[in-house]
Amino acid sequence: MEQNELEVFKIIAANDSTKLSQWLSVNKNVELRNSKGETPLMNATYSNRITLAKMLIDAGANVNQQDNMLNSPFLYAGASGYLEILQLCLKAGANYKVFNRYNGTALIPACERGHIAIVTELLKDKNYPIDHINRLGWTALLEAVILGDGSDKYVKIVQLLVNAGCDITIKDKEGVDALSHAKKRNFKEITAVLEEAAKK
Repeated sequence: MEQNELEVFKIIAANDSTKLSQWLSVNKNVELRNSKGETPLMNATYSNRITLAKMLIDAGANVNQQDNMLNSPFLYAGASGYLEILQLCLKAGANYKVFNRYNGTALIPACERGHIAIVTELLKDKNYPIDHINRLGWTALLEAVILGDGSDKYVKIVQLLVNAGCDITIKDKEGVDALSHAKKRNFKEITAVLEEAAKK
């Protein structure tokens, strides 16, 4: 790869929108990759460089391109709580069938990490695969209960998932459902939400 093409990664590191604009005016290949398999958009997403990410997306950068870690801009923005970049990716054609290295969606790690705004945004689309099961055998709901701490943000996330119509009966690889996990961990508020959902 020519040096002037790789220059874009230095521009992103410097967070220089003026230079990126100049680079984009002469370089049409926005899908070139560095040694980690990152495209410029993936690289900008890692640093949550919103302005640069928007410029690259506007220039046609693919929000679903995965790097060597199997992260894509859409997946990583969701997992990291980068709402603005996630919204840009959704508008630019985020593909829900592209999965991370755990064979998971953007929603699953967002639920695990308590990113309420991301969960809210993703669940606006009724076609989002809310009950997708990752390689660990967990759905977004199971991950929120098993890896969360039962605090208010996780109660809110479980409520959001329930309101969006998630299947609360899906069990993990050991045959344990989310309600049983919540009871075992003494998450009273989450237990109450799931018990209420089970009545419907």
